[in-house]
Amino acid sequence: MKKRRIMLPIIPVSLAIILTGCFQGEQSLNNKNEEIDPPKENAEAVNDLEKAGKGEEKAVSKSDDKTSETVSRQLYLIDSNGMVASQTLELPVPESKEVAAQALEYLVKGGPVTQLLPNGFQGVLPQGTKVLGMNLKKNGTLVVNVSKDFKNYKKKNEAKILQAMTFTLTQFDNVKNIKLEINGKMQNAMPVNGTPIGNGYSRANGINLVQSDTVDLMESKPVTLFFPSVQGENQYFVPVTKYVNVSEGDVYSSIVQELVEGPGVSTNLQHVFNEQAELVSSPSINDGVLELEFSQGVLKNSDKAVIPDKVMETLVRTLTADESVEAVEVKVKDVKTLFNEEGKPYTKPVTTQMFVPTEKL
Repeated sequence: MKKRRIMLPIIPVSLAIILTGCFQGEQSLNNKNEEIDPPKENAEAVNDLEKAGKGEEKAVSKSDDKTSETVSRQLYLIDSNGMVASQTLELPVPESKEVAAQALEYLVKGGPVTQLLPNGFQGVLPQGTKVLGMNLKKNGTLVVNVSKDFKNYKKKNEAKILQAMTFTLTQFDNVKNIKLEINGKMQNAMPVNGTPIGNGYSRANGINLVQSDTVDLMESKPVTLFFPSVQGENQYFVPVTKYVNVSEGDVYSSIVQELVEGPGVSTNLQHVFNEQAELVSSPSINDGVLELEFSQGVLKNSDKAVIPDKVMETLVRTLTADESVEAVEVKVKDVKTLFNEEGKPYTKPVTTQMFVPTEKL
């Protein structure tokens, strides 16, 4: 099949974690102001996620489980390459039900996250920032009220801060976007470089944006893709938003083609597909399952029908970010059953939960 380049608009990553407790309250950190410095050492991947049931204004988290001393939270931090990437850390069960406020507090540089940080990662919010309160609206907008210490960052870090806040807080399924208050005063834009917030900043605004001089912005659309990053023996996935040229109408083929072509030489992300890999037919979706059929060039071992684990995870993480896609079924031409690198067969469509475990209350 000829390679095509048709891209889908930004696809929010909808890892479902929902709040059901009261978001209001006061949290504080007592640290000195500090800028984001280049992190050191290697980064680790932590892949556990939590899934709760939907609520409206309130949410209950695993914090209500009296037998548990910690709770898994997905935090978007800064890796050693200066990119915003998620790590799921075990946080202390909060005394209150303010789980979103706690998650945000653990983004503060020099704050309580310091002892939990994987090697090479660091907090993103300015040191000393305090979470003064949160208010979740029925339309899914979470209003975040922080102290004036939040303003103590450099212009170059503004986008990373806003992206990290947004992706961390929208992990909770009833949070669609965020707005910002500083000492109770609503902000229509970020305070240092003026990045617009408007009616709310969401995952649709992108993350780790990659600029390209070869793309016509009038004829292109942004899409968020996931690529693995490896430092030493540790692996984690980084979301990257790219603008790509749009033509024809097969959006899923275009997403796959972008993944096959890789993240580009200017990044520290991995290119995991074989050069010979290509789709041999147009993808089809039925009842939330997206079916892809590749040539045998996608295989790591054609004799044993082994598809690389990183290839499968890259496909599933990216494609299931589309709300229409619940699972991905990968097929290879003239191959009856595919196997992972441990020799286990893929007997059913693959969901994100295979790579990012979730929990139900």
